[in-house]
Amino acid sequence: MADRGTTVWGEIRGREITFPMEVTAMNAATLLFSVPAGAASALLPGASFEVVEVAPGTAQLVVALCDYVENPWGDYDEVNLGFLARPVGAAPDVVGSFVYRMPVDQDFTCEAGNRVMGFPKTVEAIEVTYSDDSVRFALATAEGPQLAVALPRAAPAGAPAAVEAASYSYLDGVAHETALRMDMGTGLVDPEAVSIELGTGTIADELRSLGLPTTPDLVTWGEGLTATFQAGRPLP
Repeated sequence: MADRGTTVWGEIRGREITFPMEVTAMNAATLLFSVPAGAASALLPGASFEVVEVAPGTAQLVVALCDYVENPWGDYDEVNLGFLARPVGAAPDVVGSFVYRMPVDQDFTCEAGNRVMGFPKTVEAIEVTYSDDSVRFALATAEGPQLAVALPRAAPAGAPAAVEAASYSYLDGVAHETALRMDMGTGLVDPEAVSIELGTGTIADELRSLGLPTTPDLVTWGEGLTATFQAGRPLP
């Protein structure tokens, strides 16, 4: 029985899907890159959303590398590749994100993300390797190694910063918005200390079209972070 105030979406594989969906522990790196807006637009599917230009002709690529430690949908790893975006025709102050690729390494969260939120999750090989002072995320598909990112495990400069955001997607072909609150780590990483390797394949080629590998504009790292995902809604 769901608690009062909880929305029950339904069941997948006998597991009840409810919102808000609370992530109680995750480690995450966030990397921001300035990329050509035209190349970013070419990777944005459909016609309902547009990339946000943070400067004339420049979009912002957001790469989020997540190790979900405690999540109702499983203990899994995820690579988010997306852009700051907004619905076409929205006011200039409307800014959310559109994740155009979201590989994960477990099939339940893949199915749930696809069916419930319209997120473009696929099941791929993701390896997260920790040392005392660094972490490395490596993504591979059937085409071979695609992306590897290594960075220092920077110590937090303070408590995690809670960010309210909207994540856009297409659910059953309909433009969709998922509201979320996610902690951002306050461990500031020197962008020059980040290693980015691209392999050979579709994802690597898409990132090359955006100018990677290159030095990010900003990199953060955080451990023991939390997040809350609300039930999504179709956009008018």
